[in-house]
Amino acid sequence: MTKVLSTLPAVLIALGVVSTTAEKEASAQEVQLTGPLKGAPAVRRLRLYREGRVEFAPAFTATILDEYQRTMLVGARLNYGVTDWLAIGIWGGFGAVGIPTALSDKIDDSTVRSTDVPSLNLMNVSGAPGQGQFQKQVASIQYMALPQITAVPFRGKFALFQSVFADVDAYIFAGFGVVGTKERADCKDFVECATRDRNGAKMESKTKFAPTWGLGFNFYMSKMLALGVEWRMVPFAWNRAGFDSRGLDQGGSPSDSGKFPDQKIDDKDSTYRFNQMISISLGFFLPTMPKITD
Repeated sequence: MTKVLSTLPAVLIALGVVSTTAEKEASAQEVQLTGPLKGAPAVRRLRLYREGRVEFAPAFTATILDEYQRTMLVGARLNYGVTDWLAIGIWGGFGAVGIPTALSDKIDDSTVRSTDVPSLNLMNVSGAPGQGQFQKQVASIQYMALPQITAVPFRGKFALFQSVFADVDAYIFAGFGVVGTKERADCKDFVECATRDRNGAKMESKTKFAPTWGLGFNFYMSKMLALGVEWRMVPFAWNRAGFDSRGLDQGGSPSDSGKFPDQKIDDKDSTYRFNQMISISLGFFLPTMPKITD
């Protein structure tokens, strides 16, 4: 019986039921990669869609979260890929269509406009409610030209119902440029503001300098064609409704930061807004064939 018990540990080790301390230490050792995969890159035959290529992407853009009027812009994005993850370029567009919001319609429907009653905030334009008179003094975006730098931190594959596949990348961008607006013209006092242009609101073009930033996605439909979706923010100050809303402090003294009307229209009535927009683009790349890694 004693002899059987003395040989039991060796039998258990041979059957793999238990292991020795030396075997446990050996199982924790680092495994060195050898053979044909030693030193190989993580990805082979990678398509470099951006590096050394020019991207021209016509785009349709719509502003969002507007108080008084949405602007539809037609434009394009032009980029040059310095590397596959970094590009420099410019984005721009022209305001093609302005669509009044429900708030603008409400103001127009509920306000009597008469040339016989002087008014400062609502221009002295004759016409019955509901005829779109308020829209004549609402500001709009005329154009944008925004140089920017684009970084591409993520790329991968997109699958739809396990049947449609496409290369995709996600990018972020930032830049600084110029924005042209059309706003209600300045007037120096109540009499001038209330009596001029009885047949229509006096508007003038203004130029703003603004930063921009945002993010987007490119879905590569072929080696030279990509469908893009982009969210953009362009903050700047402007008088979107054409109202006299600022200029005096609480004590009635002139102030650049005053929050009370001063009976005139000027730059003090402009308020800062984070203008947001969504774009859909169709990008063309040249050369038509991307570089491919080893």
